Amino acid sequence: MRYWRLTRLALHLLVGLGKVALLFPLLNAAGRERRVQRWSRQLVAICGVSMRFDQSLQAAPVSPALIICNHISWLDIFVINTLHTCRFVAKSDIRSWPLIGWLCEHTGTIFIARGRARDVRRIYEGLVKSIHDGERVAFFPEGTTAPQGTVLPFHANLFEAALEADVPVQPYAIRYVDADGQLHDAADFVGDMNFLQSVIAIMNSGGMTAELIRLPPISTTGAHRRELAQAAHNAIAGALLPPAHQEQRKVG
Repeated sequence: MRYWRLTRLALHLLVGLGKVALLFPLLNAAGRERRVQRWSRQLVAICGVSMRFDQSLQAAPVSPALIICNHISWLDIFVINTLHTCRFVAKSDIRSWPLIGWLCEHTGTIFIARGRARDVRRIYEGLVKSIHDGERVAFFPEGTTAPQGTVLPFHANLFEAALEADVPVQPYAIRYVDADGQLHDAADFVGDMNFLQSVIAIMNSGGMTAELIRLPPISTTGAHRRELAQAAHNAIAGALLPPAHQEQRKVG
């Protein structure tokens, strides 16, 4: 079964390459978004991952806004895209990944090189322009993936784009759970694990559910980027606490 899924995934990626290369130039923005959304749903399903969206997602999202989320796996982008497509900021390493890197580049992903201040400035200006143009833009402020149960400190630099564009920050929280609702470590994409190893781990997981939670938007009025980053971190970390800990925090 695993090998059949790997074959299906490879074929799905090839179909995606063909559509992006041949069909996308003929489509308008709405047409491209619909196809990215459908393709992302199919990819997540092929990997044996089901999806569960928080009830808050039934309401229309705040728009325009700068979307941010905690980061666990390469799957995060595609799970979010099943809800609504975004232009993501991602580390430049992804560009070199077989097939996935090319697809991400040609479907609007914005790549950023680590440790290059000039690159951050260029990306920040591009994000502001994209927001003003009415596009959904999103990034993972941890700057890398973290094991489930951990939310790394948020880098504040790109939060400046929300201040400059005068839009709120829209935080999302994502997690992957097993049939008992416990965090599924097969989703973790950390350390020296490569893309293929991660794909195989997910397909060997016996099935998992991706849960996406939309949190209340955070106003940028009178705020500093570091304050925004900390507020977003606190909101996401709180949403990902086990229910018992959440109740204790409310009581406290």
